Amino acid sequence: MKHHMALLLLTLVCVSALFSCTPASVHRENLGSTSERELTAGNVKRYVKKGISGAEVAEALGSPNITTKDENGKETWVYDKIATEVSYDESSFGWFIILAGGTQRSGAASQTQRTLTVVVKFDANDKVETFSYHQSKF
Repeated sequence: MKHHMALLLLTLVCVSALFSCTPASVHRENLGSTSERELTAGNVKRYVKKGISGAEVAEALGSPNITTKDENGKETWVYDKIATEVSYDESSFGWFIILAGGTQRSGAASQTQRTLTVVVKFDANDKVETFSYHQSKF
């Protein structure tokens, strides 16, 4: 009977450990707006065209970070995005003998930052008059 209880407990622990892991895709969905994460120079070139409305720009790029209106009533939208990509690789080696043990670890990390600034200027009819963007990676 004790053997069956121990086996059942071990099975429950293993099953709960398997189902408690959340896949990366679920974490990615919880990060916020998809359009904000997909603000890229490619999407700017693809979707933003002279003469489209502000609603079309907002649908393609999301909400701007900054909006201004000049003395003539013309509006300017600024999108400013900074992304940090971090990569880490680690390897380990270990051995264990009843009373003594040892491990050895080595790893490397790299970090890259990307920026994208998009400026969209509208005419008096709230249509895109001009747009520009600046992208950098370091």
